Amino acid sequence: MNAFAGSRVQNDALGEVQRPRLPELWLGPVRIGFPVVQAALSGYSDLAMRVIARRLGASYALCEVVLDQFVLQRSNKARRLWAQVAEEEHPVGGQLMGAEPEQFAQAARELVRAGFDVVDINFGCPVKKVLGRCRGGYHLGQPEVALEIVARVRDAVPPQVPVTVKMRRGIDDSPESEEKFFRILDGAFALGVAAVTVHGRTVKQRYEGPASWEFLRKVKQHAGRRTVLGSGDLFTARDCLEMIRTTGVDGVTVARGAIGNPWIFQQVRALARGEPLPPPPSLHEQRRVIQEHFRLAAGIYGAKHACRQMRKFCIKYSKLHPESEAVRQAFVGLSRLEELPGILERFYAEDRPGRYPPAGPEPNHGR
Repeated sequence: MNAFAGSRVQNDALGEVQRPRLPELWLGPVRIGFPVVQAALSGYSDLAMRVIARRLGASYALCEVVLDQFVLQRSNKARRLWAQVAEEEHPVGGQLMGAEPEQFAQAARELVRAGFDVVDINFGCPVKKVLGRCRGGYHLGQPEVALEIVARVRDAVPPQVPVTVKMRRGIDDSPESEEKFFRILDGAFALGVAAVTVHGRTVKQRYEGPASWEFLRKVKQHAGRRTVLGSGDLFTARDCLEMIRTTGVDGVTVARGAIGNPWIFQQVRALARGEPLPPPPSLHEQRRVIQEHFRLAAGIYGAKHACRQMRKFCIKYSKLHPESEAVRQAFVGLSRLEELPGILERFYAEDRPGRYPPAGPEPNHGR
């Protein structure tokens, strides 16, 4: 258990929290620092999202998951989509997903060459198409293959590059599934992984129902001093600290809760210092970040593709606006970059207070 696990929490109606200082997070020899980081988010956590998150308080971020086969493609276009790393975002992690152990090893070397500081292995994706191709969460049902992948990746990259693993708590709720989970967990640590991130849902659950924080507590108690990060149902700053407090995990990875709300990282830092929950970003602050996010995306994809990429982000950003539904509809209709100034002038000209995004599913602390 980390030192924070048994501390007393005091919350008032405004979200004010009094807490002790959190221990620093390390991934092997790589210092992360503040133990609340941005998860790998398929289709989202590209260079632009990661840079915005880092500027707004995330101590570490992971690139969206990349197929090992895609990494091994030699075309410049393919590499341009995943192999961009900004100097300001170090340390940064790259996440791999695939089926064949040998390809994992080759792809891991490519991630290191591209400049990623940490290589993360995805054994957690629950998407049906992914499972059907023997990737992601599928590996939780075959510990021997999963551990061969871990061994090959660990052997393939330099010793100073940490290897981490992302897992769900099993294929399903059966005892057999849980037994396989712990075989992979213990085997991965024995092979030299620096940390394991555990999402509190099963593969079968996908994103339905609450994540089991009780299972995270069980994993951390089992792991002892080995580094375990928690994931699942982190939609507010308070959720992040509450997961650390109630489960004892060494850190947490914020996934869906960070899309369109990168301010969550500033907010959780303030709470961890014992300060009141900061107010939600004002409309001018939201506008500034949206504009910068667009600028970064245009530099990656070009104006036309950046607009398509940003539409889904802006729909999420709209949740922080007091007229969220009208703003959402305006962003849904965004088809050209030239239309953005008009939307911002219509909805973000006056520097009104923003609002916190709607809370996600109620966390499950007891199952």
